[in-house]
Amino acid sequence: MTRNIEIKARINDFKNVLRIVEKLADFSPTILEQVDTFFHCQKGRLKLRERKGFQAELISYNRPDSSGPKMSEYNIVEVKNATALKKALDSTLGIRGVVRKRRRLFMVGQTRIHLDEVDGLGEFLEIEVVLNESQAKAEGEKIAVEFIKKLGVSISDLVDSSYIDLIEYRNPPGIKS
Repeated sequence: MTRNIEIKARINDFKNVLRIVEKLADFSPTILEQVDTFFHCQKGRLKLRERKGFQAELISYNRPDSSGPKMSEYNIVEVKNATALKKALDSTLGIRGVVRKRRRLFMVGQTRIHLDEVDGLGEFLEIEVVLNESQAKAEGEKIAVEFIKKLGVSISDLVDSSYIDLIEYRNPPGIKS
């Protein structure tokens, strides 16, 4: 299972954060239009990620809901027939919800910095420090916190939930908006 350390935050000044990240990044960003379909599951989270111009991926992950740096363990499987897989998973697990976003993906060494525009939620920053097999959790946490400081993110802007959780909080089951 692959591991990373993640931090997510709301962005109040998208243009300023974008300007800073562009200076830090190893190269220009990859722009991704993503649709993540989440499925009900007993442990962790399970999503089918579809992106224009890329093969779909089934991603399972486990991560605590906390606002600071947190360990995420995940598996990614490439999917050749996303439509058929989505139908099969929906028939057995049920669809929990869908997250649509425009993502700017920057790389800084072993760190992925995402600037996300999420439909219905707003603008966010995600930092993912991809750990190699020999790296300790504490080392990844230190790197993630350093990026938060460089980007001027306030502790009050940190988010403890996934996008699907935030969407559900806005639109609880049984309540029509």
